[in-house]
Amino acid sequence: MNRNLNYEYMNKKFSFSEYKGIYKLIGGIILIAILFSIILNMFFFQVDEREQAVVKQFNEYVKIVVNEKTDNLVKTIEDNPQLKGIKISDKKGLHFKIPFMQTVEKFTSMLLTYDTDSREVVTKDKKKLVLDNFAVWRINNPALFYSSLENERAAHTRLDDIIYSKLNEEIGKVESHVVISDKDFIEGMLQKIKEGSNKQILDFGMEVVDIRIKRTDFPVDNYNNIYNRMNTERQRAAKTYRSEGQEEAQKIRSEADKEATILEAKAYEEAEKVKGEGDAEALRIYAEAYNKDPEFYAFWRSLQAYKKTLKNNTKIIIDSDSEFAKYLFDVR
Repeated sequence: MNRNLNYEYMNKKFSFSEYKGIYKLIGGIILIAILFSIILNMFFFQVDEREQAVVKQFNEYVKIVVNEKTDNLVKTIEDNPQLKGIKISDKKGLHFKIPFMQTVEKFTSMLLTYDTDSREVVTKDKKKLVLDNFAVWRINNPALFYSSLENERAAHTRLDDIIYSKLNEEIGKVESHVVISDKDFIEGMLQKIKEGSNKQILDFGMEVVDIRIKRTDFPVDNYNNIYNRMNTERQRAAKTYRSEGQEEAQKIRSEADKEATILEAKAYEEAEKVKGEGDAEALRIYAEAYNKDPEFYAFWRSLQAYKKTLKNNTKIIIDSDSEFAKYLFDVR
């Protein structure tokens, strides 16, 4: 019996009329949701925490939504005839707008980075340097920004003109080695450029937060000249060191020769003194020996003379009566 029931259920045809009410209900809900969304978008707009917005009514600015309602912002709005009377709100979230009459433009409220290509600048000593710099900026008045520049691309172009011209101007006042090695000067220069740039972009609703130089280098064409100059300087320094070394060596040799001469003189003096003392002592001994036994002394002196002259089978021819041969021959 169950098998027959399953067979009848599977072969039963689907009837749309049975579910018509359910489909109408679902369709109605979807339609209401779409209409509600359209109406919501027509009468309201959402501003995220990372956004700020400008509300325009035809060609007039009627409202801005910003992060913070500062005194400078209020003063800037009041001083600008085009924006006078505009409402300033610092509350993010859902805001009302008049449909078909008011339009909304949104901009980021986060910090933006402007990064340029490396470019050449000329220093006071006419040296070319390649600078790679960047700037961090933000939109602090979306109404001014939208009325003057409209988008970030135009803002980057304007920043490029202002910052590059000021960099070129400031670097042209100092020599190249200052730009390359003096960090304190660079810090002060960038701070000065930031302040000057902010004065120029005040009417654009922008603010430069920071300017930095990533890299400072010489142009590629200057590398050979720099290498040759460095090589020449190193050779000049090496020559100076060698000259100073030779001078110092000569000085040391002269001092050593002087010391050696003094030592030799002292040694010679001492030797002569000792030699004189020895000769005196020898004469004294000879004198004593002569006084005690003159014959033995004469014999001993003759032997010393024979020792010095009669060497290596030396042949001499002398008279047998010679005083020198007195002890060589028996003449008695």
